This record gives sequence, C-alpha cells and structure tokens, in this order.
Amino acid sequence: MSRLFLAPMEGLADYVLRDVLTSTGAFDGCVSEFVRITGSLLPARVYERDCPEIMAGGFTPGGTPMVIQLLGSDPDWLARNASFAATLSPHGIDLNFGCPAKVVNRHGGGAMLLATPDVLHRIVAAVRAAVPAGIPVTAKMRLGVSDTSLAVACATALADGGAEALVVHARTRDHGYRPPAHWEWIAHIAAAVKVPVIANGEVWTVADWARCRAISGCADVMIGRGAVSDPFLTQRIRGTMADTPTPDEWPLVVQHIAMYLKKLQDRVDCLHEHGRVKLWLSYLKRTWPQAAELHAAIRHLQGAPDVLNAMKAPPHGYRAPE
Repeated sequence: MSRLFLAPMEGLADYVLRDVLTSTGAFDGCVSEFVRITGSLLPARVYERDCPEIMAGGFTPGGTPMVIQLLGSDPDWLARNASFAATLSPHGIDLNFGCPAKVVNRHGGGAMLLATPDVLHRIVAAVRAAVPAGIPVTAKMRLGVSDTSLAVACATALADGGAEALVVHARTRDHGYRPPAHWEWIAHIAAAVKVPVIANGEVWTVADWARCRAISGCADVMIGRGAVSDPFLTQRIRGTMADTPTPDEWPLVVQHIAMYLKKLQDRVDCLHEHGRVKLWLSYLKRTWPQAAELHAAIRHLQGAPDVLNAMKAPPHGYRAPE
C-alpha cells in the first residue's frame, strides 16, 4: 500500500492544521513548515513554537510522526542547527530545496539552490555528518529553477550527499503551483538514484493519486493542498471513505473547521484566528459548495466567536459535542 505524507506548506499548514489533518490517523508522516536557518544557532523555543510535536516525542496529537524541515543555504550553519534539532525528538531532518517564494529565493535559499548541484551536495553531506545515524536526513526538491535541465543532477547530488529519501515536487520554481505537475520527470529521477523517491504535486483526488503513482512509478505520495481542500482524501485513498466527496459529508467538514478554530483559540501566540479559518475555507470551496456559502457568511466577521456562531446557523448547523 502507498505510504501517504502530509506536505509542509509554509503559511498554511501550521502545527494546528497539521493536528487537525492528521487526526484521522490516515497519514504515515508529516513535515513541519520550514524553519529558516541563517547565521545563528536557533534555540529550542523556536522549535517548541513552530514544531510543538517535539514535546510529545515527535508525534502529532493524533499519533502521526513529524519531521522537522530546515531551510537555508549555508552548509555549516545548517549542519550546526540540524545537529541541535536532532536532539529534540523529531523523526527526521528534512532539507528544503523546493520553496519558490521570492523572499526566500532572493537570499539564495529554497528552489534557487537547484541551480548549483554542488552546493546541494555540500549541504546534505554536512547535515548528514552532523546528525546521528539513527535519525534520517531527507530532502525535498523541485525539478529546477526555470527548466528541468539539472533535475537529475540535483537529485543525484542530494542522494550522493547522504539524503536517505527524496520528495520531488514535479514542477520547477518558475512553474510555481500552476498545473500540470510533470510526474514523468519523477520517474526519470527515481531511475537515476538509489534512494526512495516520494512523488508530490497536483494530487487532489483518488484518481490523481492513482495516476501520479502510475506515471511516476513511485509507491509513496506526499499530499499538500489536496489534503487541505479535502481533509478526508487520505481516507478515500485507503478505502475507508467514498472515493468522491459528497454533500452529506459537509457536517463532518464543519466539525473539523470548528475543531481547527477552537485549537487556534487555545494557541496563545495565535492572532486573527478567524483569518486562518477563512484561508482554509478558500481551499475547501474547491470540494464543497457549502464552503463557499460559509466563507461568504464570515467574510466580514472579525472575531472567532462570531465565526463559530455563523457555523451554528443553517445550513451549516454545527453543534458542539455534548
């Protein structure tokens, strides 16, 4: 059976949403939002804030193992920080070579490093040497910066540097998140390296998952925005829910939204939690028309209690558990 992983999604899948999306137990693992490494050794409180799973043995509340993702471009500082992060009970250290954000790329990080396979090799080798052998070091990459000419070279550099597995997002940096995902390139990469390759990109449905596996040749798949748009997608893939979303599932979706809102309220450092709910609804609209109605109803609301009251009104009809 395919292993399924929840992708890191900067600015979207913080630990609260990771908690909610992994609460079904249908994911085999998840990756944190990236922790940015510059020229300093980050203290434990940074990881406790962004990756609080480390305070529970590296597991989400639902029991899904979590991997810490680091982003940076300096091999030495990444190695020093990875060495420390490895003491905090993660289930692995992942290195980000796929972020397309301009603010990250402007400083030579994320997907921009795909222009220099030799630097990729140095970074992974330094991190692998700094992290105890029992803790996996993995890497997430795209197909390149503006084209795919260095895709295989980058993947080979990462694997030869010591990455124990690669996640390949089947688009270049310049592609951003525009469809399609070029899953055939994942097959080229998987044929060129001797480490496991996990396919990623444009998996929104069970049919997408099946086609991604068939074209990429990869058994394992990492799912990002597809899981945000349909929080039951992994259960559908595993055959425990209907293959296709139905209107009758909307009350269950509302329960998940309410759970998310309440967990955000419990988070002492979270501001504007109603805005986070609106962001999630903007993805849920892709799957359920009712999400568009709820989004419209709360669009101008500015507080979590008002949002929760709107969720209790017809046709949503959320009722808190007794």
